Amino acid sequence: MELHELTPEDQDLMAYAGAIVDANTDGDGGVYTMGAAVRDAQGRMHGGINLYHFLGGPCAELVALGHARASGARELTTIVAVGNLGRGPVGPCGRDRQVLFDYHPGIRVILPTSVGVRSVRIEDLMPLAARWTPDEGTQEFDPALFD
Repeated sequence: MELHELTPEDQDLMAYAGAIVDANTDGDGGVYTMGAAVRDAQGRMHGGINLYHFLGGPCAELVALGHARASGARELTTIVAVGNLGRGPVGPCGRDRQVLFDYHPGIRVILPTSVGVRSVRIEDLMPLAARWTPDEGTQEFDPALFD
């Protein structure tokens, strides 16, 4: 896995996600609120926040992806999720990783690592994954994706 130091743009994206969750958290009573931000190829930032519910709900990353799509962004470069109450960046769950892998295979994900907050390509978080496409369904494992 190739870890990348954060750029000033990555820092801005984290701050944007942090501002979203700070302004919109469900409270400090233990509710797990996350904010997310994604940067598109034009440098625009799009944000989202999860909708916590005991039955589940959309993750902040998926809300941010939907916001980007609704705003016309198709090519996304970087994504980050930040927890409320100062918890900082949090890595995406398995469902979010699969959606990112399928729709944005070149995206970088900002997340905590053993050497601090870094970014990695989504492919590095999904070894041996099967790719799904809306047009073709699930694809067989392609070793060339990992060269």
